[in-house]
Amino acid sequence: MTKKTKEYWNMTQAELAEATSEFDREFMTDSFRDMTPAEEKAWRTAVGKRRRSRKGAANGVKIVPLGIDASLLKRADALAKKRGVSRDSLIAEGLETLLAYRRKRA
Repeated sequence: MTKKTKEYWNMTQAELAEATSEFDREFMTDSFRDMTPAEEKAWRTAVGKRRRSRKGAANGVKIVPLGIDASLLKRADALAKKRGVSRDSLIAEGLETLLAYRRKRA
């Protein structure tokens, strides 16, 4: 894949056609090769991380897609990084705090 210089949605039609032209080729798989040991290690590491991120689902954790304002998410990510916790841990803690506050007021 060629390195793109800007995001696809910011490209002109001609730039987008050039950036994606490699996907128009037939029999692309003929150019494939076996992975080097380093590439295979990187692949297994990436796949392992993705699998581990879903591991909690077996322990009663539900994966929920939700929409969050981009600026709020950026601030939350910065706070999570500063505190050394994951984004989902930070959001769960926030929900627990809010629910505990509501229980006290009810």
